[in-house]
Order: sequence, then C-alpha cells, then structure tokens
Amino acid sequence: MPHLVEIDLAEAGHTEVARQKRFRQNLLEGLMETGFVGLSGHGISSELVDEAHSLFSEFFEQPAAEKARVGGVSGGQRGFTPLGIETARQAITPDLKEFFHVGPEHTSESFPHSPYPDNVWPNRPAGLKSVSLQLYRALENVATKLLEEIALAFALPRATLSEMIFEGNSILRAVHYPPVPETAHPLAMRAAPHEDINLITLLCAASGEGLEICLRDGEWVAAESPPGSLVADVGDMLARITNGRLPATTHRVVARGESARRSRYALPFFAHPRPECDLSVLPAFVQPGDQPRFPPTTAARFLEERLREIGLISE
Repeated sequence: MPHLVEIDLAEAGHTEVARQKRFRQNLLEGLMETGFVGLSGHGISSELVDEAHSLFSEFFEQPAAEKARVGGVSGGQRGFTPLGIETARQAITPDLKEFFHVGPEHTSESFPHSPYPDNVWPNRPAGLKSVSLQLYRALENVATKLLEEIALAFALPRATLSEMIFEGNSILRAVHYPPVPETAHPLAMRAAPHEDINLITLLCAASGEGLEICLRDGEWVAAESPPGSLVADVGDMLARITNGRLPATTHRVVARGESARRSRYALPFFAHPRPECDLSVLPAFVQPGDQPRFPPTTAARFLEERLREIGLISE
C-alpha cells in the first residue's frame, strides 16, 4: 500500500514505554499525512472476515424482492439498501453499489431505552446474524482501542474519544459492488469521491482492488489492505473535533479493466458516537488567539445533515 503508514496495534500494549510512544508517534504521523493507516496486530482473524464475506455474498445473490424484505429502515440505518440510492455529495449520479447495515444489538434489559432502530435479519443465509455480530463486536473493540491511542498520542485522557462510541450508533456495512453494466452513466463510480461521516472507519480486506485515496497534491493512489490487515481512516466527526489536525481524506472506489466485470465486496465499520455527543472542537486543538474552524454541533444533527446530502433521508 504505497503512501500509507503501516502500524502494529499490538505495539500499543508493549511493556516498553518507548515502543508505546513510538507507536503513537507513527500513528499520528500516518493519520496527519494521509488520513489513512494500515493496521496489523488487531486480533481479528482472517477466517472471521472471510466467513462474513462469504455469507454476505450469498445474501446479495438473492433476488431483489427477497433482499427488499429486510429493507426500508429510515435513512438506511439497518438492513438492506438497493442500488441507485446513495449518492456522494456533489456527485451527479448514484454510486454503483448496494449494501446491508448492522448496528449494535442491545437487549432490552441492558439498554431499555435504545434510541436506535432494531437490526433486521434475513432468513437466509443461515449464520449471517451470528457472524455479523461477532465481527461487529471485534471491530468495535479495535475502534475503541485505536481512539484511545489517538487521544494518548495528543496527550489527552485515554477515554476522551473512545467514550463517545460507548453505546453509540456504530455501523458495520456489508457492500456489494456488482459488475459495472455497459449502460452505466459514464461518470458513475462504485463509490464517488467522498469523506466518511463518522469518527473513524475500519476497512476489512476487500474482495478486490479499487479503493483509492486522494493525497494532498491531488494525486490518487491505491489504498488496499494486505490479507489479514485493516485500513483505518479518519471521518469528518474526528476531523472536526481535532480542528482539522487529523484530516478526513477524500477517497473513492473505482473499477478498471477486468475488475469492472467482477463483483467486489467490502466490509467497512463506521465508529459513530452517541447522538447527544458534542462535536465541538476540543480546546486542546485551538491555539491561543485562534478560533475553531468548525461551528458547534451534535453527532445527531451532523449525521442527519449528511444523510440528507447523500440521499439516504429525503428532504
């Protein structure tokens, strides 16, 4: 993965303090440079990711009417969203993708007044629910650890960022990019240039190439994760909180040559805060005499604005 810093999350827990500090320095340098880092040592097995890919590919192969049975949740927050719905900001045509969303699975005893919609599950394939939730919890744990390390790297209390996603509205998205039809709009992409909405995103290794990030000089470069690795990237919410110190980098998914004739599957995890969380710039990121670059808002308000912009909520 050219231009991406590779970091080993296991180093964060090393007994040598010097190695912990080196890890945090490399983490910040990578995120400040491109907004993306490659992440090993995360503890999520390739077998679990492969099983999730296999089950979701089986789900997406079903007829449209069958998939629609688990669609229709407001804002596409849970379950299935078909082709032709999500459109990146400033794009003129929808993305060439369909997807399925999994959110937190709380019991009524542990979370009696959940503000989130319930997950919806298809009858087939068997095992999709259990594998999805297992991967969801594993990725949530990694996101929590990574946000803790980012806070420590900035000399903030460990839980400054991670506590925001405790009982938050994080999403595991299973994405299917079908073969690109010959009738597709000439400007259509599998995912048009965009920045993620949330705090931080974790991308499991996809089933094919196509992910690209835009560097500061405007050059687009490939950013695929090697087998067994994750890619982590900064979302707009974290960029706001850090007053732009950590950039939310523009990225896209393209299909060229033979890859356009094959399906591509991806499993991003979007770490979202609780709706009431304040997304105001933290004082630590405002120098004396300067002003915050972003106005105050809440996670709920910011998310709703973005969902309207990308077509998942109608005006």
